[in-house]
Amino acid sequence: MQLHTARLCLDCQEVHDGKICPVCGSESFAYISRWIPAPERRLKPRPAEPAPQAEAYRQLLAPDRSQPAAVRWLTRGVLGLAAVSAAAWVLKWRAGAEQTGQGRPPTTPPASAIR
Repeated sequence: MQLHTARLCLDCQEVHDGKICPVCGSESFAYISRWIPAPERRLKPRPAEPAPQAEAYRQLLAPDRSQPAAVRWLTRGVLGLAAVSAAAWVLKWRAGAEQTGQGRPPTTPPASAIR
């Protein structure tokens, strides 16, 4: 009997490997390997084979290093220059809107309030 499959009946303490105890017919049992550790049967443990989905996830998550470093830096520089230019345009537009007074209440009192 293999130690991995040996079961101890909790009612009559018989050691068996079936679903039910052959002596008392009870279905309550505990695996013996719970108390006695079973050694590895193979000389070398089997190497873990990666799942086929793991390679797909690696390809999705890994950065694409096929471009040279100069091209990556050039791309980043162009994107950075575009971001700075857009921010400058927004600031200039907001400053122009403030100078023309759009969106502000009038600073002079109405004519009816002066008399």
